Amino acid sequence: MPQEQYAHRSTLSSAEGPHVYKVGIYGWRKRCLYFFVLLLMILILVNLAMTIWILKVMNFTIDGMGNLRITEKGLRLEGDSEFLKPLYAKEIRSRPGSPLYLQSDRNITLNILNQDMKPVTQLVTASAVFGPRKNLE
Repeated sequence: MPQEQYAHRSTLSSAEGPHVYKVGIYGWRKRCLYFFVLLLMILILVNLAMTIWILKVMNFTIDGMGNLRITEKGLRLEGDSEFLKPLYAKEIRSRPGSPLYLQSDRNITLNILNQDMKPVTQLVTASAVFGPRKNLE
């Protein structure tokens, strides 16, 4: 009996013919994959273009960025600059023959520290607040 079942199955499979399985992606899946690859390529190109644009606008070079140059002695700032947060520096000098100009909308505080990083002297320049004028006469 088991031999008859096997014989019957072999005759059925030979009558149907060999099965051909398609290997790969077809139909809507293939179109979605191509769309995804195209979208990634566009995003890469836009990202590269924006990176190059930022480098050009910010004037990045090997020496530094914009008016800020990196030298052997430290950083050199050429021209006007704006600092949004406190500036800590060991030394600030102006160009020879030109004054050092500091401007602030609130105040300027200069601290002189000793070796233990404790303030020894402090210079504070704050905006003056005047009340109504009184007649001193």
